[in-house]
Amino acid sequence: MDENYIKAAALIKSAQSLIAFTGAGVSVESGIPSFRGENGIWNKYDPQCLELDYFFSQPKDAWIVIKEIFYDFFGAASPNKAHEVLAQMEKEGMLQCVVTQNIDNLHQEAGSREVYEFHGNSQKMICTQCGKTYWPQEVDLNNLPPLCSDDRSILKPDFVFFGEGIPEVAYQKSFEAARNADVVLVIGTTGEVMPASMIPMEAKRNGATIIEINTETSNYSNQITDIFLRGAAGEVLAKLGKMIF
Repeated sequence: MDENYIKAAALIKSAQSLIAFTGAGVSVESGIPSFRGENGIWNKYDPQCLELDYFFSQPKDAWIVIKEIFYDFFGAASPNKAHEVLAQMEKEGMLQCVVTQNIDNLHQEAGSREVYEFHGNSQKMICTQCGKTYWPQEVDLNNLPPLCSDDRSILKPDFVFFGEGIPEVAYQKSFEAARNADVVLVIGTTGEVMPASMIPMEAKRNGATIIEINTETSNYSNQITDIFLRGAAGEVLAKLGKMIF
């Protein structure tokens, strides 16, 4: 077994406050592509559909694309081994929380309970007027844009659009967890999206050891990473799981 795996497993088992920081690479093995990169979603779709001003000025056009990406496509995805191992780590009392940039709800579906969704959750919708929330199965997506049953205002997916702020509670809890962590698993993220990319940096400033799991080097690799485990998230976490459980 690679020496880095032995070191990583030992750190995970001895950690006082272990957190995971996850990005699109965690969900790739569930069939969800990343938004950026060679085969990213924005190579196929125009990202303006997720610009807040465009959404309110052209809600039907925006919703046609949103439905295809987030409900026809994302809705069919299931958790993979990476999600399952992280959920098991929490169940075993090893992992304090998952801070995720993903909006696909797969961490929760795998069984994770303490999940801070930095960019929101596509599997919830919110009324833009009264704030009432809905699950996709409660909404007729054959008639777009979907409307609130109470006040007939437009529903919006409950994730962060371009031009929209980070949810305050998720922001505060994520950075608090980073400041308190002594070990951080950075998984499947390039570290390019601000301000989320600063979360592992905050942990490092406060003395945390960084274990990075990625298929390629990231913005973190040569700056803050202490142990780099190269590979797909599900494969790497499956190996670690056998060593720590």
